[in-house]
Amino acid sequence: MYVSWIVLGAAILVLAFIAYQKGGWLFIGNALGQGGSLFLYVLPNLLLGFALAGFLQVLLPSDLIAKYLGQESGWKGLLFGAGVGCITPGGPFTHFPILAAFLTKGAGVGPVSAYIAAWALLGLQRFFVWELPILGSHFALVRFGSSLAFPIIIGWIAGQLYYRLFPSG
Repeated sequence: MYVSWIVLGAAILVLAFIAYQKGGWLFIGNALGQGGSLFLYVLPNLLLGFALAGFLQVLLPSDLIAKYLGQESGWKGLLFGAGVGCITPGGPFTHFPILAAFLTKGAGVGPVSAYIAAWALLGLQRFFVWELPILGSHFALVRFGSSLAFPIIIGWIAGQLYYRLFPSG
């Protein structure tokens, strides 16, 4: 987590320097104001996502999570993770706190990675609401179909890599 803080902090400093060069303190103030507005806009989603994750962490039994999404669940876990990721609506503010809760309850890296990949590549809400009507059925179906196997592959590779690189988990 601290690495991301350092990277983001460095990016902010560079952008603040550029903003100051272009328009002085006025540009920096405008940028901070825009960032504050965005923060207030996404804050309700963040609060709801973390509240939902907290309830799931308390209410879902660890053995249930381990059975369906645990590292030992094998291909079944990868398929389940990909399937749930594909059908679950919402944005990162909802998904990532929930997935963090799942990881603390015994979900494996592979199934969680398959979930994230399926949510990103195969999200049905996005497919039906945006992709199909805007890009057309031919493109949308070919793109969707050609992406079907990737969440499983990504989940399997992520699980293998993670437990080889970090054997203690």
